[in-house]
Parts: sequence; structure tokens; C-alpha cells
Amino acid sequence: MTISTSKSKNSTTYYVKQTLYNNGKITSKVIERLGSYSELEKRFGKQDTILNAKKYAEELTRQEKEHRRNIMVAYSPVDLIEKGERRLFSAGYLFLQKIYHELRIDKICQRIEKKYNFDFDLDSVLSRLVYGRILFPASKLATLELSKKFIEPSRFELQHIYRGLEVLAKETDFIQAELYKNSAKTMNRKTGVLYYDCTNYFFELEQEEGLKQYGYSKEHRPNPIVQMGLFMDGDGLPLAFSINKGNTNEQTTLKPLEKKILSDFELSKFVVCTDAGLSSADNRKYNDIGGRAFITTQSVKKLKKFLKDWALDAKGWRLPGEFKTYDISEIDEEKHKESTFYKERRIKEDGLEQKLIVTYSIKYRDYQDRIRAGQVERAEKLIKTNPTKLKKATQNDYKRFISKTSVTSEGEIAQKELYSINSGIIAAEKIYDGFYAVCTNLDDDPAAIIKINHRRWEIEECFRIMKSEFKARPVYLKRDDRIEAHFTTCFISLLIYRVLEKRLEEKFTCPQIIQELREMNLLEIPREGYTPTYTRTDFTDALHDVFGFRTDFKILTFGKMKNVFKSSKT
Repeated sequence: MTISTSKSKNSTTYYVKQTLYNNGKITSKVIERLGSYSELEKRFGKQDTILNAKKYAEELTRQEKEHRRNIMVAYSPVDLIEKGERRLFSAGYLFLQKIYHELRIDKICQRIEKKYNFDFDLDSVLSRLVYGRILFPASKLATLELSKKFIEPSRFELQHIYRGLEVLAKETDFIQAELYKNSAKTMNRKTGVLYYDCTNYFFELEQEEGLKQYGYSKEHRPNPIVQMGLFMDGDGLPLAFSINKGNTNEQTTLKPLEKKILSDFELSKFVVCTDAGLSSADNRKYNDIGGRAFITTQSVKKLKKFLKDWALDAKGWRLPGEFKTYDISEIDEEKHKESTFYKERRIKEDGLEQKLIVTYSIKYRDYQDRIRAGQVERAEKLIKTNPTKLKKATQNDYKRFISKTSVTSEGEIAQKELYSINSGIIAAEKIYDGFYAVCTNLDDDPAAIIKINHRRWEIEECFRIMKSEFKARPVYLKRDDRIEAHFTTCFISLLIYRVLEKRLEEKFTCPQIIQELREMNLLEIPREGYTPTYTRTDFTDALHDVFGFRTDFKILTFGKMKNVFKSSKT
């Protein structure tokens, strides 16, 4: 800051001025009016007046550098804001950008750009698609417009998004492999246990084509679908994914993706944990070689009769760390409300030696009973209101408890159909309440195997986040390459979000994290900087502490904001 003067006919007025560099332009502004020379003498003394004034300006410069200067902003109540000028910007993406750069995704984009001859910034396209998917999930066109809310401007057009999707589709395997290698350098990837599951995503159209095929929809929608297979590591972080046709048998999707992990990720020894629907004999045998192993859920209902009788027998149960056996029909339920009992035995299925572990929990029994009671209540309500809407029920649908009678007890055709709750189905299901089974080729302690299997819920949580918070479906893209690229951006978004969640020590819910990131807006103050318009909370405090830079000062000067940008990219 310097001392400047403004001369008139009768006097000279002194000011403190500052030179500013904003968007490549040099401007200056008055920081303080010091007054006439006589006013300077009163303030700084009659001896060395100008020298003391210059020292004062230097002190203001020092305080500015230390961000201690109080900033006064003057607004005119009669001046209109500039038409088309954006003044409010989103800053929540900066924390996502920090993880994006730690994973060196910008460097991955640079390596891809060297392989193709295009004239747009792939990193700018991909980063905005990722930040937008987490904060403002929308169509590609809407994402382009929403990206203008970020403080740092985007450098691409809509055509570049679609061209970028074509490139991303070709490089999706490379991107996944590089993401794993880069993430392993910055965090501990727990690859000793891998979880695998499948889900599907529907399209808002009816015509089958390419990847879009009619198949079993997990959301029971009459639309073409695509199928996603996802591997997750032992810490809940997504590892690899594949996209398959909607009519593909889920069980056949595991081996191809696992082979990619073995080759591209250079992993060899791990335990694959899946649900019963993915545990074909072929998949189990594949993970019984090469130092690999498997843990898979097993339906107690579908066990062979002699194994089912053994599993449901009340005698012969143990608790972890004890040699004593229990009869679960005689246990003190209050004392053992939190206990998990187990029994185990060796079995041979399809030529494969396995260990069958069955658990019993009072807490799980009560949970299943509570869920069924709610379903029965819904079924009773449907019978009383509009039973004619009753359609064929699926295995877990509450309508399975409703029976329809069309004839009298004498066998004659009834004048009207009668609906009632089938108590026989309820009684048949109650037999299995509290029981849970897994099969494995590991010889580890049953308690450790059960603990590993219990973490399968996290991969289901990954799918829920993509479908709900990230709004990954319905899919509006038509071309197969763009569809695959769409899910590549969803996968990257999921990885970045899960890393963020882990760093915050899972203290906040997914909706809370995303909502508060969305609300982290900054208002630009002309020639000064930015001021936060969001509410400072425990979440924002934790966020700033974890990432090492802050956006919650009463005002962030342009210089300070440059340091924030720099911190978010290192």
C-alpha cells in the first residue's frame, strides 16, 4: 500500500491506496482517506510527517499480508447490480477437489490426453462431472450450467462433455487401475477382503438396444436396465466395477471383473465375500485356488433337509471364546439379548469342501419378527381398502401374506372373492427367525468370519448412495460408450465421497454431508474478496480441520482465496 495525493486549487488531500490484481487486470482502490497535510501533522507529528505516513501504509500492508486488516465495504442504496454478473459461488466442491487431486485424477487425464488428439481440457470436464454428480446431480447439459456456480470457472462446452464421455468409456479400465494405485499411495487400501455385489439401473425408454436390455429389475420397473457389478475393499471404499447387459446372469459377472483385478491391480491373495445370489459353485471353486478364498451367505431355507434340521436344532450352540454348548430354547433372553450363538460343520457340495457356519441372535430374531409384523399390517390394510389391486407377490413383498378364496367350502363358485391373511405362511417363516448362515473355505475362527460377512451392508450402502444422493438413475443416455462413461464418473464420485466420509470418521450422515457441502456458498465482495453466506456448524469445523484450509473467515481476500485454491490442488 502506498500514500497518494489528490490536488485541487486550494489544497492537497492524502490517501492510502492499494494496487489489486483481479482476473488479470490491474486496479487500485482507496483504503483510507488521511485528509489534508495539517490533518497528517496532527496524526503523525510535525517532524517527518510524510515518512511516518508511509510507515503507516507499510504497516497496513503487513497487516494485510497477515490477514489482520479490518475491511470496510461501502454499498450505495441507489446503484443497481450489474446485469448477468454472478456474485454467489459454491465453495463446497473445494474439499472434493482436494481428494480429486490427491488421487491424481488430473494426472490420469493428462496421460489420457497424450493418447488422443483433442483440443479440450479433459480434466476440467471430468472434475466438473464428478463434483456435479455429488453436489448437484443432473443431466450433462444441466451440469454444464451448474458448474458455473463454482468459484473457479470451467473451460469447456457441452460438445466437449460428450466427446469426453467417449474417451472415458475407452479408458475406464485404465482409470480404475490407476485410481487404485494412486489411492494405495495415500491411504491404506484393505484388500485382504473384497466384497462383491450387483445392482441394476433403469432407463426412461422402452426400446432394447446394446447394454439396455429387459431383465430382472431390483426396483420392479418395466423398463430396460443395465447391470453394474461392484467390488469394494475391506474399508468400504469402491475398488472396481463393470457394466453388463441388463439380461446378464449376475453369477457370471464376478469372474471377469475379478480377473481384471488380478491382472490390472496386481492383487493375488484375497477373500471374496458375496451374497447367496452370486455364490454359484463355479464362483466358489474359482476362489478356492491361487491363495484366494470365499465367504458367502447361505439360505437356511434352501439347505438340504439333513443340514436344515441340524441348523435349526436348538442344541449344540456356542458363544465365541467359550467351549460350553447351549440349548437356545432354554437361554436367558435378557442376559443374551446382544449375544450371537454359532455352530459349524464341514460339508461337501458340488465336489468342494466347505465350512457351514450358522448363527442365531435374539436381536436378529426380534428384528425379523418386527419387519414381518409391519408387512402383515400393510397386508391387512390392503384387504380392508382395495384388495382388487392385488397382483402377484414377490418373495419379500408384503402381499405374499394375502390369500384369495374364489370358491366355497363345498367347492361351489363363490359370488365374490374373499381375501384373508395366510397364517400358515407367517408360521412357516417364523421358524427361521434369528438364523443366519455362511459358507466358506477358510479355517479361521467362526467369529472372525461372521464379522467379515457382516460388513457386506457397506456395499449395499454404496449402491444406495449412487441411486439416491447421486441420482445415477434413471439413465437418459442412449449410446453404450456414453452409458459406461456415465457410470465411470459415478464410480469416481463414489470413491471420492467415501474417502471424505472416512476422513470425517463417519460422524455425519450421507444426506447431511452432501446438503451442507451444497450450502457452502461465498458472496463476492467487489475489489475485496469473498464472504461466507453459510452457517458455520460442527460439520464445517470438522471439514476445515481435516483438510487444512478454511473458508469460514468473515471475509476471504482475493489473496487468501488464491491460497485456498492452491491448497485444494496439492
